[in-house]
Amino acid sequence: MAHIALFHSVLGLRPVELLAAERLRGAGHEAVTPDLFDGETAPTLDEGFQLVERIGWEAMLKRARHALDHMPPETVLMGLSMGTAVVADLCPERPATAGVLLLHGAAELPAPVRPGLRVQLHAADPDDFAPAERVTALRQTAQESGAHLEIFRYPGAGHFYTDATLPDHDPTAAEQTWRRILDFLAP
Repeated sequence: MAHIALFHSVLGLRPVELLAAERLRGAGHEAVTPDLFDGETAPTLDEGFQLVERIGWEAMLKRARHALDHMPPETVLMGLSMGTAVVADLCPERPATAGVLLLHGAAELPAPVRPGLRVQLHAADPDDFAPAERVTALRQTAQESGAHLEIFRYPGAGHFYTDATLPDHDPTAAEQTWRRILDFLAP
């Protein structure tokens, strides 16, 4: 059983994250979904970025750290879109992290990361939040640090392709992503 902290996108904590946590629990894992926006959500990316600006990145990270206070040191850090940047900021503070799952965004993990750290990136192709140069930087950081990085791109899918409530949804890519995530988490 893995312990997973799943950090939401710039749209806030919505049903997609709650359903993802339920799916993880259904596979026998423990999952938490910290609410970095304290109950607020945004209907668009632009409004989400305004919300981030109003709340402040440090306040969001404080909420994320608080959510991890009672989680084991080896908790898997999982982020959706903006949540991948939260994961990248928290990763250096949690050297025993068992794994990192990046969905819908290629965060730049700080160098160096722990040798042997398992990392998966799942992103649409193309995706403005996972551009080629950022994916290349992620690959280079992983190689230099000895992290084990797997990159999965989903051609033709929209940015939020795992979210069945949004027009970007791609059921085939979403299901393939979930199979790979559950394999990643298997003991």
